[in-house]
Amino acid sequence: MAVVIVGTLDTKAEEIGFARDVIEAQGIDVHVVDTGVVGEPGFEPETPASEVAAAGGSSLDALREAGDRGEAMEVMGDGAAAVCQDLHDEGVLDGILGLGGSGNTSIATTAMRALPYGVPKLMVSTMASGDVRPYVEARDVMMLYSVADIEGLNQLSRTVISNAALAMVGMVANEPDVSVDDRPTVGITMFGVTTPCVKTARAWLEDRGYETIVFHATGTGGTAMETLVREGVIDGVLDVTTTEWADELVGGVLSAGPTRLDAAAETGTPQVVSTGALDMVNFGPREEVPDEFESRTLHVHNPQVTLMRTTPEECAELGRILGEKLNAATGPTALALPLRGVSMLAVEGEDFYDPEADAALFDALRETIDDDVELLEFDTDVNDEAFAEAVAEKLHAYMRETGRAPE
Repeated sequence: MAVVIVGTLDTKAEEIGFARDVIEAQGIDVHVVDTGVVGEPGFEPETPASEVAAAGGSSLDALREAGDRGEAMEVMGDGAAAVCQDLHDEGVLDGILGLGGSGNTSIATTAMRALPYGVPKLMVSTMASGDVRPYVEARDVMMLYSVADIEGLNQLSRTVISNAALAMVGMVANEPDVSVDDRPTVGITMFGVTTPCVKTARAWLEDRGYETIVFHATGTGGTAMETLVREGVIDGVLDVTTTEWADELVGGVLSAGPTRLDAAAETGTPQVVSTGALDMVNFGPREEVPDEFESRTLHVHNPQVTLMRTTPEECAELGRILGEKLNAATGPTALALPLRGVSMLAVEGEDFYDPEADAALFDALRETIDDDVELLEFDTDVNDEAFAEAVAEKLHAYMRETGRAPE
C-alpha cells in the first residue's frame, strides 16, 4: 500500500513531511511528488519537481525564467496528473493526498481528477470552504478546509493534517465492503421535479436485471454521467432530465457545458432522451437573480434555489440544440416528448404551465431531428407512470438490439 502526497516542497516541506511521518507510522509507504517551482525542496522527494515539469511539457528552468505563475500552475498540474497516472498504473499509488493554498490545490486536484473513480483523493486546502467546483468538477475528490493557512506546524495545523493523513490511511488500508457485479449499467438523469419519473423507470429497469446510477442534473451530475459513459462504466443512458442545457443557454448556475449530450452520441451508447425540466433555469437565492430577469416568471424552490421559466424563444433554441445533438448519435437513439408537461411545475395549474413555450420546444425538436432519431410522443406529463415505463422499455429494447441487455 502506498499513498502519494502532492505538494510544493519549496514552501510546504515541514507540513508535507509531517503528513508523511503520520502515514508511515501506520505502516503505509509514502511517495512524495514535489510541485514546487520557485525554490529548492526542503527534503528529497521520490519524484522531483524537474520530472513533474518535464511531464507537463516544460522544464523548471523555463518556468522560472518566464516567471508566469499561471503558466507554471498549468504545467505542473498537467505534469502531476501524468506522473500520478503512471504511479497508479505501476501500482505505486493507492491513494492521493494534497496540501496547500490556491496554487497547489489547483495542481494537486488536477492530478486527482486524472485518476479513476474509487481511488481515494483528499485535498487539505485553504480554498475548501468556498466554491470548490473548479477543483472537484465531476470527480470523487474530497476537500478538507485547513482552517488556518498551511504555513508552519501548530496545534491547529497538526490536528487537521493528522486527521487528513489518518483518513487516507483508513481508506487505502481497508477494502470497502461494496458488492460489484457484471450487470449492465444504465445512467439516469434526475431533478427534484422529475423524481417520480425516474423512480418508476429505475424500478422497471432494475426488475429486469439492470444496475442503475442516478445523476442529479446540477451541472456536475450531467458531467459525471458523460465522463462515465466515455469510460465505459455506463452501458445505456436514460437521459430523462436535460435541464442543464437551459442553464447553459440562458446563463443559469447549473450548466454542464456545451458538450452535454455528446458522450452517448459519440460512443454509440444506446440512449433515450427526454425534455425533463427544460422549463426552468436555476439561480441561487431570490436576491441573487440577475436584474435583467426581474420581469420573468420566478419560482422560489427553497431559500438557496430560485427557478426561472424558460420563454418560448429560449425553448425553441433549446429544441434546435438538443435536436442537433441527437442527430450526431452513432448508436440507437430515441427522443421522448411528454406533451402535458416537462416537470412538476410545468403541468396545468402550476407556476410554470406555459403551453406556448412547450409547443415551441416540441416543434423545434420535431423540425430538427432527422430520420435516424426515433420520435416518441406521449399525451402525458413527464412524471406519469406510463411515460416512465415506456421510456425504460424503449431503452431496454435498444439494449437487447445491441447485445447489452441482462442475460
